[in-house]
Amino acid sequence: MCYQKYLLSFIMFTLSVVPLTPQSTGRNIALPTARPVWQVALGAPALGLPSVQDGALVVVCNGGSVRAYTEDGKSLWTYTTPGRLTPYLSRTREGMSYICRTNGNLIALNRVGRELWRVNLGAPLVARVLLGWDGRIFAATARKLFCYTSAGYPLWSKPLESAIAIAPVSDKQGGFVMALANGELLRVSAFGKLVSYKLCGEAAVLVPLSGNGEEAPVLILYKSGAMEINGSAAYPPLPVLPAPPKAALDRQNTDGPSDKVAITLVDGQVLLLSLIKGSILWTGQSNIQPEELVKDDTELIMRYSERGIYTLAMAGAAGFSEEGERRWFFRLVGASSLSAWSDNGLLFSGGKDWVFYAYRFEDASLTPEVASNTPVQQASYNLGEFPPRGDYRFSDSELKLRFSRINEAISKGQIGEDEKAFARYLMEVAASLRNNPRASASRPPVQVNHRAEATQLLGSIGSVELIPFLIDLFNNDPEPLVKAAAAESIGRIGVDPDGLAMNAFSSTILGLHTIRDTQALTAIAGAIGSLCRFSGPILSATGTKLLVTLLASTNPSAVRNRARQELDQLR
Repeated sequence: MCYQKYLLSFIMFTLSVVPLTPQSTGRNIALPTARPVWQVALGAPALGLPSVQDGALVVVCNGGSVRAYTEDGKSLWTYTTPGRLTPYLSRTREGMSYICRTNGNLIALNRVGRELWRVNLGAPLVARVLLGWDGRIFAATARKLFCYTSAGYPLWSKPLESAIAIAPVSDKQGGFVMALANGELLRVSAFGKLVSYKLCGEAAVLVPLSGNGEEAPVLILYKSGAMEINGSAAYPPLPVLPAPPKAALDRQNTDGPSDKVAITLVDGQVLLLSLIKGSILWTGQSNIQPEELVKDDTELIMRYSERGIYTLAMAGAAGFSEEGERRWFFRLVGASSLSAWSDNGLLFSGGKDWVFYAYRFEDASLTPEVASNTPVQQASYNLGEFPPRGDYRFSDSELKLRFSRINEAISKGQIGEDEKAFARYLMEVAASLRNNPRASASRPPVQVNHRAEATQLLGSIGSVELIPFLIDLFNNDPEPLVKAAAAESIGRIGVDPDGLAMNAFSSTILGLHTIRDTQALTAIAGAIGSLCRFSGPILSATGTKLLVTLLASTNPSAVRNRARQELDQLR
């Protein structure tokens, strides 16, 4: 069935005329004429793919160190851990970095290189950590998948029936897709639901596409050159590629389905495919040596944004305009890491000489308003929706039973597909007084201790989407015990990208909404310290001032001690 469709596609392709853009009408830069704009000694070879984001460059080095620099080569921080690191590095929009030791220890660093937490996966990563919409992370070892909150609390894990053939790729719906060695395409939701499909051959590349349906389509590129789209019948038949594909990427679409996909082949060609037309719009030559690309263990990265199309390998790199003009190409000799591209027009590469190099190939003024290398929160899992006002009746026996079930799932790290239902129920309990202000004998309010326990459990679920709800609870519930629980949960989540929680704490401490309760103030101090450690300089200046304010002699000794403890940990 699959190959009948591909045969028709091939016939259509051979009858069409594919316009070829000249291999270079722009600058052709070769190694003898390109000079680094700066270089820095790393003390060890660079590994994997460096991260370039928000003006910062982060590099994993052989020997257990991670180094960060500005884009003009100034040192920002260095982190060192005993043992060796895998070559996989991921960074969030808050500047957190995720790395992994070869013994399976997954480590989170904040934007100034301070270790936040570590967990042992039992085996090393086999791919870069993927980021969910709400800060959750997805990690893959050889035979197991994991999901953690941004604070390092487990949400679920799943064993794999077969080895990973193609590393997980974000599916643009908050989950990811991957291919297994047994010939299956595996779709994995953010909550651990697995759905598999049988592939028509040996897949080489997966490209999740932007779509309008519940299941986003996936473009599957086979090693034979054939292509198909799983999950959609809206596209015309696709041509057969003239050589096996090595990497591919669609342009990010926020207002409709994907149309164009950039592809690099193992012979070094770069193509732009139109999904709507079912044809190749242009081809160009990257000048990366084919013998470097045919190896299965050789990785190649592509970038595709308003600025252009870039193909990046250890052996070299090339940049094209979206219209097919090759702006430049560059061959690398003696590289130890993949090339990384900055939207400021810089190419970065680590050498076997333990030196890291930066080359400028394009004008920084071409930078689009939104940088393509910066992770952005694309959507929501709808975990933080406020529960509707209703006629709530919660018995003590029911609450204890439900809390026990939720606690058991949390302790086992297997919240999984129950996450939305758990969060919804806990929010209903926690906000029951807010939603039932006129309590009576027929509609008694939920006891304070139950509301506080529900609030604390929300922190274990750990989604940043719950922050607005917890702030509302903190501001509006009259009970100090619930306010304390809300602050503790915010601190447990750890991430406050928009500073909403810090603003709420500031209003309380500076006297706009005064709290005198010792337990609540102590919880606030702990939450402020946690938010500062996660976010670094973004929130630490404000947080430090608030903690100093809590040191005032008018506050209880327990509050002062906790504030002093948090300040000491920030130094």
